[in-house]
Amino acid sequence: MLAAMPPTSPNPRNGGETHIRERVRDRADACPGALRLHRADDGGLARLRLPTGVVTARQVAALADAADRLGDGRIGVTSRGNLDLRGLPDDCGLALAELLGGAGLLPSAAHERVRNMVVSPLAGIDGRGFGDAQAWARELDALLCARAWTTGLSGRFLFAVDDGRGDVAPLGGDVTLLAEPEGRALVRIGGLAWRVGAGDAPVAALAAAEAFLAVAREAGTGAWRVAELPPGTTLEGAVTERLAAAGVEAVRVDAGPGMADAAPGRAGALPVAARADAGGLPEAAAPPEPGLVGDRAVSVVAPLGRVTSEQFRALAAGPADEVRVTPWRGFVVTGLPGRAAAEERLAALDAAGYLTRPGSPWLAVSACTGRPGCGKALADVRADARPLDDAALRGLPVHWSGCDRRCGHPQGDWVDVLATGDGTYDITVRTARRDNDDAQAQAQAQR
Repeated sequence: MLAAMPPTSPNPRNGGETHIRERVRDRADACPGALRLHRADDGGLARLRLPTGVVTARQVAALADAADRLGDGRIGVTSRGNLDLRGLPDDCGLALAELLGGAGLLPSAAHERVRNMVVSPLAGIDGRGFGDAQAWARELDALLCARAWTTGLSGRFLFAVDDGRGDVAPLGGDVTLLAEPEGRALVRIGGLAWRVGAGDAPVAALAAAEAFLAVAREAGTGAWRVAELPPGTTLEGAVTERLAAAGVEAVRVDAGPGMADAAPGRAGALPVAARADAGGLPEAAAPPEPGLVGDRAVSVVAPLGRVTSEQFRALAAGPADEVRVTPWRGFVVTGLPGRAAAEERLAALDAAGYLTRPGSPWLAVSACTGRPGCGKALADVRADARPLDDAALRGLPVHWSGCDRRCGHPQGDWVDVLATGDGTYDITVRTARRDNDDAQAQAQAQR
């Protein structure tokens, strides 16, 4: 039963987190990783970061085996393009580490939780974009793993690497790289922007992250993310100083319109004014539509972001296949030999239960873990979740939540379906502006 009433809590989280300035964190970041498991009601939860968003056919097989041998036989896809294994026993750490390490998925045990990136999943496939986002991500990941200080970043600090199309730039990255024409790139952090040469982009992103850590230490609030830094910090000076120290030639530019309020949903892109002469961002691009991508790739979406091990294996049926995990809980399979093979793979994935066609109402539906996996949930939201048959709500993503933490909800404007605990759900439309106002009000109340 659904009840169209205001939500029980006016303070939702943004993708599971609230951007609150002047917050003081008095505990260490407990975000799960591949080696540090989170204890859930259904067992251990391991989260695997994929800095380039890419897994090979061999790695797909290894992860499916891990889900079968150690977990509940399923694999989850997060809104950051990470992969989750659930239902893990307490004593599986060594076996899991060996399996992931043998597949090349764990290059640094010390850095595995800080390798957080979202990367344009269609970069280099469809002819759009300006830069090689995959190459940037690989270099940035190598830099992160080669520096001891980067382990000071929280497991929530996020890099967005956008090839210029504007798809991942709106997703709330702490540091965003945005490719521009003529071999240029923007590096953006905390409402600030610098233009650099494309070849310097990964080094510039690392310098910006180092500046954040320095400013966060100086502020003494324990900030995990840039949006949590208190007003009046010296972030601009710290970034400028570290860019110079890294030998990066950078020009400070007007950051232009922000994209925090313009995250694209499945219904399409929201327009954002482009300011090529400054640091503005292009019109926000919609997520990849399910279906063929050119003649050698296909795009599919996992319903509610969860697949069985057999569904996961179906993604990589050929030894040369490359699977890109998207932050919209989907997959792009590349490296197919031609259109006939792509059509055949798309049909096979449709039969396996993936969403393979644009226009499905399920593309706009997401849900948190809910019962029985989360002890805070008031309902089995994944069993209850469905598209809403309401013309007034069409065109907005719909997120089903088991409690007022609203973990994993979309950015931008969205429909909030919140469990009440009595078998019903409250429904309301939330906007990015309202969420930001609520966060600021909560921050004021905590001062």
